[in-house]
Amino acid sequence: MLYPFTFKPIFKERVWGGRKIEELYHKALPQNVPIGESWEISDRPGDASVIANGRLAGKDLRWLMEHHAEELLGARHTSAEKFPLLVKILDAQEKLSLQVHPPARKAVALGGEAKTEMWYIAEAAPGAELFVGLKHGVTRMEFEKRIVEGTVAECFHRVTVQAGDVMFLPSGRVHALGAGIVIFEIQQNSDTTYRVFDWNRVGLDGKPRELHIPQSLASIDFKDFEPRLIQSRYSRNAVLKVRYLVDDPLFRVDACQVKRGQRFHLRSDAMQILGLLRGRLAVGEGEAKLLLNAGEFALLPACLDRVTLTAETQVEFLHVQNR
Repeated sequence: MLYPFTFKPIFKERVWGGRKIEELYHKALPQNVPIGESWEISDRPGDASVIANGRLAGKDLRWLMEHHAEELLGARHTSAEKFPLLVKILDAQEKLSLQVHPPARKAVALGGEAKTEMWYIAEAAPGAELFVGLKHGVTRMEFEKRIVEGTVAECFHRVTVQAGDVMFLPSGRVHALGAGIVIFEIQQNSDTTYRVFDWNRVGLDGKPRELHIPQSLASIDFKDFEPRLIQSRYSRNAVLKVRYLVDDPLFRVDACQVKRGQRFHLRSDAMQILGLLRGRLAVGEGEAKLLLNAGEFALLPACLDRVTLTAETQVEFLHVQNR
């Protein structure tokens, strides 16, 4: 009974957010507030994405997991209690806090959840940069000293980025988005973030935002120096060009380009997600057919034998496969 799903986005007000998600992707944001995150596919407690299309419209992803987990995820994931991934669009008009997510081996003891993620840069202002990993030679002792001095940002490796750049962020890697960046984020289903430093600013409530220094120090990989952007390029296939981005035990992500009018198919025995970066893509056929525009995502259940896709314009999209 399952089919390709789209969901209603869940918007999150953030002190560092803006209005780019509306400007770029025509999503109707709440008025007069800075929106930093659009949760596109979520199974977080209290934030389950609501189905927007087809006969199950109005049901949410939590309901799908409770009633159709094997059909949705595939036979290898019958014991899954929650949907494995969380998919977002982020609009960072100001710098995010310098932060880290706990590795799996430490998350439980810290009372959190592990979180590995990937960033695809959809838009970047000239000179925009990421803070990611440590500068060569930075020690834990120096890091802790600079936290006290308020200069810990000087320990972070910085990478200038432009649209199309990709960064992989295993849990334990310190990081932050710089100002003027919009990203597509594919991550573990987790919302645990430990802040190291937040630029001495106040939150939406007018109070300084909470820091998590002990948890951060316990989580940081102090051997993670100056990571690089993903260096892959598109293949030369005539129909479907593929750029391999991330192949991790948690998820695989590729970027794909297809010329206007091309028709192709996807098969998998596991759940897949499509995130449209640009253009217009028809997904499925008949009553289950849906159209994706830039900034929209579709979830393809594992039980679908084959999904037909047609590029109504030249398109570029992320293809995410669950492991």
